[in-house]
Amino acid sequence: MGAGELLTGLNEAQQATVRHHGTPLLILAGAGSGKTRVITYKIAYLLQELGYHPREILAVTFTNKAAREMKERAVGLCPEASEVMIRTFHSFGAWLLRRFAEDAGLSRSFTIYDDDDMVSLLRGIYPEEQRSALRRVARRISRAKDLCLDPEDDLSPIGFDPRFGAMYGAYTRRLNEIGNVDFGDLILRPISLLGARGGSGGPLSVGGLIRSRFRAVLVDEYQDSNRAQYQLLKTLVGPDTYICVVGDDDQSIYRFRGAEVGNILSFPDSFPGAEIHRLEQNYRSTAPILAVADAVVARNTGRLGKTLFTTRTDGPLPRLVLLPDHEAEAEFCRTLLAREPSAAAETAILYRTNAQSRVFETTFARAGIAYRIVGSLRFYDREEIKDAIAYLKLFANPADEVAFRRIINKPSRGLGAVSVDRIFSALEDGAAEHGYDLIAATEAAASGLSRKASAAARGFVQAYRELGAGLAGGLLNEFVAQVFERFGLVAYHVEQDEDTGLGKRENLEEFLSAASMYPATPEGLVELLENLELDSGREQEASSDARNAVTLITMHNTKGLEFDRVIITGLEDGLFPRSDDDQEELEEERRLFYVAVTRARNEVYFTSCRSRMVNGRTLELYPSRFLQEIPEDLVDIDEQQVQRKRTRFGDARQGSGRMAYRTAGHDAHQGSRHAAEAEAEAEARFPAFSAVYHDEYGSGMVAKVWWSGSHEMVLVRFETGRELQFVAEYSGLERISSDSF
Repeated sequence: MGAGELLTGLNEAQQATVRHHGTPLLILAGAGSGKTRVITYKIAYLLQELGYHPREILAVTFTNKAAREMKERAVGLCPEASEVMIRTFHSFGAWLLRRFAEDAGLSRSFTIYDDDDMVSLLRGIYPEEQRSALRRVARRISRAKDLCLDPEDDLSPIGFDPRFGAMYGAYTRRLNEIGNVDFGDLILRPISLLGARGGSGGPLSVGGLIRSRFRAVLVDEYQDSNRAQYQLLKTLVGPDTYICVVGDDDQSIYRFRGAEVGNILSFPDSFPGAEIHRLEQNYRSTAPILAVADAVVARNTGRLGKTLFTTRTDGPLPRLVLLPDHEAEAEFCRTLLAREPSAAAETAILYRTNAQSRVFETTFARAGIAYRIVGSLRFYDREEIKDAIAYLKLFANPADEVAFRRIINKPSRGLGAVSVDRIFSALEDGAAEHGYDLIAATEAAASGLSRKASAAARGFVQAYRELGAGLAGGLLNEFVAQVFERFGLVAYHVEQDEDTGLGKRENLEEFLSAASMYPATPEGLVELLENLELDSGREQEASSDARNAVTLITMHNTKGLEFDRVIITGLEDGLFPRSDDDQEELEEERRLFYVAVTRARNEVYFTSCRSRMVNGRTLELYPSRFLQEIPEDLVDIDEQQVQRKRTRFGDARQGSGRMAYRTAGHDAHQGSRHAAEAEAEAEARFPAFSAVYHDEYGSGMVAKVWWSGSHEMVLVRFETGRELQFVAEYSGLERISSDSF
């Protein structure tokens, strides 16, 4: 197959990119522009037209699935590609360390530690520490390695824990003594081995041998690389190596995993003489969809710039639907799906956080609409929600053995298996007197337990009875919130894993919203639990039919997917984007919006609610600033029971202000909003730059204050490096002296 025949079917820009050779090359491949196709064709071109031997080519990507697909497609074009090394970064690192194990100071039979192994190793060094605390240390060690930081380096980018450096050092020494590696080492050790941290780098060194073997290095999804992977790439590329990376700076959305968009932005500086080729023809979406995506992402300053185009110039304008609340949002989606049932399989409902799935799951299950959730469990199948329900079941029925066994020692309170066995023995002994009552049995067994377990049992019984007395009126979410607080359920799940803790907290807060529909009475509690069981049964029935199921998915999980119709929900400031104070975070959120929009082939809907229930309380919200960055002529606006104040839509740079909502007879934004905000900020309980303390997150400083309706909202930067947003009156924050911070 000659070059002309090989390149048949590629557009002009793709052909130029495949033919390029010599200088370093950055391929900026826009959404839907066929980037994977280009890189596989480039492998075939290097083999067939430029005479490369298969063993001289290394192609690197980020997942095993992507590596397999790349290999299959390349072999389909050129059978010799079966011998090309196509691996993930970590797989390549493992191959290199085994091949040169002696040079790396390892045995060829070394094993690779996963996250749980890291925690177990730390537990052996620090047996007095709780596993949850050691899990956080393990996460920080992994982050440090992603940043190419050794224990002796400045570790302030990881946080401000004064013990972390010593614990990282002790972990490293023990791991070296054992002779194994963790996933971070699969990148860091090859960097050292290849000469990045010393060594001659000459032709007989490991680095020299590897650089002479791999004459071409290709990297896919380069925008997702972290600092360590960038350093590994730098050590792989010698003066005679052809380096080509493919990526999209506008789709860099994994900063929370360590990805650095700066790697792709600085490529021309890192590899002098580099050329940039842009693939801008989109084969997926219609022109109106691309116009909206480009209009928003163009606001970012941290980008190299490109403009997508398509031959699909027809298609409807994206539609913005303004709604009263989140219940109306779910109902709108239900109505849309019911109108065209056959289109459900090619429809995706996107949201920013997993907690937002609950109302869609409940609404669809009750309507008999099949759905599937991608990337997470169904809401009521999540561990933290099952724990919450178990606590409530025990309040409804103190004889519920299944619920009791689940939560009696969760969070850990010193009531292990032996203590639980004694409680059940007491249950049998006292059944005649007390009936089958596990609370009474726990109290009866307390005197026969160890001092710690006895105190824990009595404390549990006391908390249970005091809380149970509160089922005497009000709203049930207030009772549930007290249960969470008294038994430490939220804190427990947040502390288990700092990466997933925020999501678990949001899920429990969403559960409070579900409970707010019921009275805080024994009857209200039973009604809630009964409806949860019925909804769960409906969910299983509805979700079992995957043949025509609508997809529920977070925006992050849509990367690489596409659908005929996409509904992007929850477009309110504070939810998406979460904050506009951190410019880097705001630009990443804007890129996430771009990714979400460009998943659609034919139709896009945006939904924004005037109010949303947060933590069981209804908050008034403003439309997302991203909506205001869309020129008004690029969208159709549909006001569902909500009227929009007639301001210039979408021209925030020229001082148009925010979109605002008003319902019949009530203008939510009379007068000057900026003047009102200034007056309100002066009365804030947590002014900007004030020092605060939180029982779960420690000390911090208020970075930003704003108002959502009558509620003061605060963004707090904690000394651990985390940033969290709170409704001030429900936050649990405490003002402290700035000297204490």
